[in-house]
Order: sequence, then C-alpha cells, then structure tokens
Amino acid sequence: MPTQKIINEHKMMMEKVMEHLSNEFKSLRTGRASTGLVENLRVDYYGTPTPLRQLAALTTPQSDLIMIKPFDPASIKEIEKAIKNSDISISPMSDGKVVRLNIPPLSGERRKQIGGQVKQFGEQAKVSIRNVRRDANKKLEDSETAKTITEDDLEHGKKEMDELTKLYTDKIDKSVKAKTDEIMKD
Repeated sequence: MPTQKIINEHKMMMEKVMEHLSNEFKSLRTGRASTGLVENLRVDYYGTPTPLRQLAALTTPQSDLIMIKPFDPASIKEIEKAIKNSDISISPMSDGKVVRLNIPPLSGERRKQIGGQVKQFGEQAKVSIRNVRRDANKKLEDSETAKTITEDDLEHGKKEMDELTKLYTDKIDKSVKAKTDEIMKD
C-alpha cells in the first residue's frame, strides 16, 4: 500500500474523531438552549426507538428554551416520556401540541463539573488520535517489511503522521478551550 494512501486513510479517521468530539460537546448541557441536547434522544415511536430529530421540529426561540413540535401530535406523550427518562434532568411542559423545555441557569459548581467532562472528552479524543497514528505507523512498517515502500518512504510517512497528530491534538485543545470558555461564561 503506497505511503500517501495510508496517510490519507488515517487522516480520515482523525477527522471522524474530531466529528465525534463535536457531537459529544453538543450533547452537554450548558446554560444555553441547544437542540443538540435532545436531538438524539430515542423516542419509542410505534414500537421503534427513533431519534427525536426525525419525529419533531426542534427550535430554540430563546436562549433558555427548547421547543419541540412533533410532526405527529399523537407522539407527544412518548416524546415527554423519553425526555423524562433521559439524563438531561429537565422536566418537559406540554400544551398538547408543543413540548417546551426550560433550560435553568447552571450553578458555578455544575459549570465546573461540565468543564471537567469537556476535558475528559478532549483527553479521550487525543488518545484516539494517538491510536490512529500508531495504527498508521504499523501499516507503514508492515509495508516497508513487505518491500512495497522504501525505507525513506517509511520515515517520510511516519514524520507526516506525527505532524498530523500534532495538528489534530492542537485542534482538540482549541475545541476544549472554546467549549470550556462557553460553559464558564454567563
């Protein structure tokens, strides 16, 4: 397998790690309303666990309110039940047509806890990035052993993987700092 193909393949894996980190951050409850908080909740819709974003229009008309307007009004009770059973600890309010979630402001201690979670997610992403680098280096070494690439290609490939690893860990650090700053402000 040529060096560049291995590097590109593993760069895509690193992009997926960044995407996963971004999705983890969306699911965290901050002081602001975000549809990311509930969009992946599974609702039992006629016996099938379905993501909430497929069953309803999700909006944030105010910074402290999430509105959920089901496409099928008959599903409103199941949506309420899914929200109550979730770990977001917010009570849904319904008028029969729309479910409203009031997002209470976070206490200082809760902000610190969430900030810790953000750092944990960041560390997990860094470990994943380093694992991708390790796998790429192994493939490069195997290719060199099989004589499909030269020793110079091996060294060049490893150097490029190290640069990519540094680039992505720096991106993770920036994302973690931005999310932590967002949580701590207000």
